[in-house]
Amino acid sequence: MGVLQEAGKILVLNAGSSSLKFKLFSLAPNLVASVGGMIDRIGDTHNSNLVAKGDGQKWTEKVPINDHVSAMECILSFLRDKESSSIHKEVQAVGHRFVHGLDMHQAALLDDAAVSKLQQAATLAPLHNPPGLQGLTAATKVFKDVPQVGVFDTAFHQTMPAKAYMYGLPYDYYAQHQIRRYGFHGTSHKYLVQTAAGMLGKSVQQTNAITCHLGNGSSIAAVQNGVSVDTSMGLTPLEGLVMGTRSGDMDPAVPLHLMSSLGLSAKEMDAILNKKSGLLGVCGHSDLRAVVERKAAGDERAALALDMFVYRVRKYIGAYCAALSGRVDALVFSAGIGENSSAVRALVCEDMQAMGIAIDDGKNKATVGGVQGDISAPDSHIRVLVVPTDEELCIAQQTLDVVSRMKQEAAGAA
Repeated sequence: MGVLQEAGKILVLNAGSSSLKFKLFSLAPNLVASVGGMIDRIGDTHNSNLVAKGDGQKWTEKVPINDHVSAMECILSFLRDKESSSIHKEVQAVGHRFVHGLDMHQAALLDDAAVSKLQQAATLAPLHNPPGLQGLTAATKVFKDVPQVGVFDTAFHQTMPAKAYMYGLPYDYYAQHQIRRYGFHGTSHKYLVQTAAGMLGKSVQQTNAITCHLGNGSSIAAVQNGVSVDTSMGLTPLEGLVMGTRSGDMDPAVPLHLMSSLGLSAKEMDAILNKKSGLLGVCGHSDLRAVVERKAAGDERAALALDMFVYRVRKYIGAYCAALSGRVDALVFSAGIGENSSAVRALVCEDMQAMGIAIDDGKNKATVGGVQGDISAPDSHIRVLVVPTDEELCIAQQTLDVVSRMKQEAAGAA
């Protein structure tokens, strides 16, 4: 690819099994999103839709979509109509989100070697990587000769030391089968620490933080000098916190006992742990808003589910304070719960003054609905921040970095 044009654009794609999300960013003067949306129900040609918004407008169109290639063609047609008739020439790179990138430690050009690793990782992320590869195939057909860049949820956590990512299993399972902790939500955690550093007036390299991505899927990371040194998710996103439908940490003997006692298959047990557990399994609701409402109405199991969620978050915060040797600049909340539930933030931070964490009740209640802010009490040694995550922007930034490096390497070789 030639020199990046200031008038050019970067397209970010996030492919699901039956959906394709997109967001378009202009390059100049800074990365700014102009329009974004998604096509859902891919394969269900009678019910597939394109939903998008941008520049104060919203669009909803019923479109018959057979597969990801036709979805990509539909997105291109939409962008030609609503954004620019020459959009196919203006897009200078496409950034793709992949959940699992094995040991790839940074965003990368999706050449044959990178694609091969993503195919290997599909066994660890069967619901996410295969659709991502379909999205890549579709984008390559529609945007010919445009660099395709992969941004991996696991990449940010590849700085974890072996003592944090290894399991206490026979070493051969790691050496021969790559069984280790990888961590997820890395694109979000990276964005959070970068934003938090700016709010603190520090460089990223000087920042120690505990970042809490709390949503239906939740994870926490310990960040030392700007890099991840530990995180709550493991080989898969099942490990760690109690989540909407995922169990989180448990004694590995529990599923073995249930399989033996109830005659469950590995597939059935996997479905129970990933889709029928967590908040849903404890109280019948996977959405924390409903759990909070049910608790207020006197539902004891909803109260238990909320207590379990909060306790696990607090436990990890305490553990990561220790992992960071007590030197923590900021505790950062983000994602659906972290950004919008002042009640959960208050419960998580309750009676933590001895650890240097205290929040201002008024600031906490005011910082919801996409508002970024510092909710620390004046006497809080650790700053408590709320940062709305912007994974698409982070993907666009990393895509731009990869393409800029390609440009520099090409110039050096000339």
